[in-house]
Amino acid sequence: MFLLLGLSTSMMVGLPDAAMAKESAIHSAVTADPPPDTAFPAGMSAFVIPAGEGAMNAIMYTAAGAGLHPTLLLLHGFPGNEQNLDLAQAARRAGWNVLTLHYRGSWGSPGTFSFTHAAEDARTALDFLRQPGVVARYRIDAGAIVLAGHSMGGFMAADAAADDRAVAGLFLIDPWNPAETAASLSTAQGEAAWKAEVTGDLAPLHGATYDTLTEELKAHASRLDLGQRLVALGQRSLTIIGAERGLGATARKVAADAQSANPSSRLMVWPTDHGFSDKRIALADALVRFLAGVTPPLR
Repeated sequence: MFLLLGLSTSMMVGLPDAAMAKESAIHSAVTADPPPDTAFPAGMSAFVIPAGEGAMNAIMYTAAGAGLHPTLLLLHGFPGNEQNLDLAQAARRAGWNVLTLHYRGSWGSPGTFSFTHAAEDARTALDFLRQPGVVARYRIDAGAIVLAGHSMGGFMAADAAADDRAVAGLFLIDPWNPAETAASLSTAQGEAAWKAEVTGDLAPLHGATYDTLTEELKAHASRLDLGQRLVALGQRSLTIIGAERGLGATARKVAADAQSANPSSRLMVWPTDHGFSDKRIALADALVRFLAGVTPPLR
């Protein structure tokens, strides 16, 4: 899950004290089921999205209610042991469709896993959400699509959003900066830490090895700079939540880059681990509140 960088203290940037107090109560979408809608019930569909030489196994959580719904593309990390489906359920209760997927070559999805393929897969998923037939079937508001990603998925979400001006917002959960890891490979300590991380996570990934993934990092380090991708996001809505016992130091660094282009972007670093094991309710609450700030009214 990429835990190569150090610890830091808890902080929040971009939120006044009064607003923090106002947000102290947990959002109802996190704690309570909405009334059932018998005409347009919530649902779940499993399918395969073609991608390159393979495909992505995917699930769409569809929100209840008539009309078009804003939609969240939720990307998991490396290799994806934590899929954050509790966040998908909270977002759906808040009125959002949520698309989750396994990248090519991961967890049984056909194809070969690589960082390059994962980046391509995020873009393919965005294109999928805008296909007319998909829009009609899942009642998607194609003008209200947001990306969220955890760890490696945070980079993939930022990378896709930076190049797609129609993405409305970006929510990053303890994101990984591949360029920072690539730089660490110049030291024996950094290389050993990377090797230990990768070799322990290869089991659910087809076609990927320590050597192939390391060569990708070295060859494309300049393109894999999360901070620069966030600068390219411009003025669009952005929240980054880091973990002190995970990649909190990285979150601070890339948030500083983001705020150079968008001072209204928000950073929170919480006293938890990379998987937010003891902050799941708080994390769902933060996501739902973020989504409420970037979606237009349902129509």
